[in-house]
Amino acid sequence: MEPSPTIYDPIAVANFFVQKSLETGTEVTPMKLLKLVYIAHGWHLGLYGKPLIDEAVEAWTYGPVVPDVYRKFKEYGRGRITKLASEMKISGLSVQFVTPTVPDTDQQTRSLLEEIWKVYGDKDGLYLSAITHQEGTPWSLTEKNGIIAQDKIEAHYRTLANTANPTTA
Repeated sequence: MEPSPTIYDPIAVANFFVQKSLETGTEVTPMKLLKLVYIAHGWHLGLYGKPLIDEAVEAWTYGPVVPDVYRKFKEYGRGRITKLASEMKISGLSVQFVTPTVPDTDQQTRSLLEEIWKVYGDKDGLYLSAITHQEGTPWSLTEKNGIIAQDKIEAHYRTLANTANPTTA
């Protein structure tokens, strides 16, 4: 199956998981959200060979981080995220706030994100952090504070896809 031609703002992907949290009552903290967005991006690369998000993933001391997602949701600290993130959009003289989302019309991407939620949504941030920090993961192979190369992420998740082991990331 061909990947969606759309590469998303990482906040749109984050908002998908926040919405799932609000709908199901399953807690999502900033740490968990960072890992879910990274894992979704990784699986998209591994399965389709194309990025899901339009921002580089960085190897911070405590794991892989998408900086825009970190900045948007850091106000929650270690607590539960309670609302979707919005962004200010300026067009000419008008300013409006929009909530980035993955549209319902992109069924392939939404299907992948639903699957990520089904497999990883009930895990907490510490669990997701632990699996993204394992020896041999793209994060572990990247100099800290550097950008994790897309090809490393893609190769890692392609290997996982070929071994059919979604419980690691």
